[in-house]
Amino acid sequence: MEKLIINFTPTGMIPTKDMTPHVPVTINEIVEDVHRAYELGITMTHIHARDEQTGVPTYKKEVYAQLIEGIRKYAPDLVICTSLSGRNFNTLDKRSDVLSLEGDLKPDMGSLTLSSLNFNKVASMNAPSMIEDLASVMKSKGIVPELEVFDVGMINFGKYLVNKGIIQEPLYYNLLFGNIACAQTNLLHTGVMLNDTPKDALVSIAGIGNGQLMMNSLAIAIGKGVRVGLEDNIWYDADRTRLATNSALIERIHVIASANNREIMSPSEFRVKMKMEPGHGKYGRIYKD
Repeated sequence: MEKLIINFTPTGMIPTKDMTPHVPVTINEIVEDVHRAYELGITMTHIHARDEQTGVPTYKKEVYAQLIEGIRKYAPDLVICTSLSGRNFNTLDKRSDVLSLEGDLKPDMGSLTLSSLNFNKVASMNAPSMIEDLASVMKSKGIVPELEVFDVGMINFGKYLVNKGIIQEPLYYNLLFGNIACAQTNLLHTGVMLNDTPKDALVSIAGIGNGQLMMNSLAIAIGKGVRVGLEDNIWYDADRTRLATNSALIERIHVIASANNREIMSPSEFRVKMKMEPGHGKYGRIYKD
């Protein structure tokens, strides 16, 4: 089987300290959680920035710059993906702000959700023009899109962008299951999504809420990668009696991976497969016309 991609999502936009004391929200907390996960063994990290004073999500590149600088101090090879989410911000200048970072602060990847969708209480707006504009900015900056997919039609839109030359192979997909208005955590939905995903793409699977452990376990068993962290689920157990920590979630993935004879894909191995720069001062991808 392919080595196991572990895509670590420590923070997200929803969890707060009132919900769980374990969610990292300050720059130092996020950096330390990523550092611990890196020492345990991960392939990449998908980070969201929070305002230092309020804990509210922010798009500002200055905050992302401090996060990236802190992470790369300990992990110069780790693949870093920054959020370009449309849940709280929906103008191109804000969503693409972090993409202007350069040099040692340049993100390797940026999240690209391939359609609009509804969460429990809010919509994430991703108009076709916005998706294409974000993808074009990433291509011009040498940053690789992390293709976020919540339903089967989004996969097809990704193929459309490839055909238009807006995004280039090799591709990396995150398939997310369990959102209330999208694909659910069952084998049929999983099979349909995987059947439509390009055969040569790298794929990680995520489950939202109680679906995280189930979908991560399934992904490991069938040879796919996992996305895991407090962004998707703050609980360790299905009965919700024990709050999770990011380290405990990573450790559990390692136990399941070992039971399935899956080795962890290193950041360097992922970079080679995705035709990315090697890290250690060189980040992103050099695009060819």
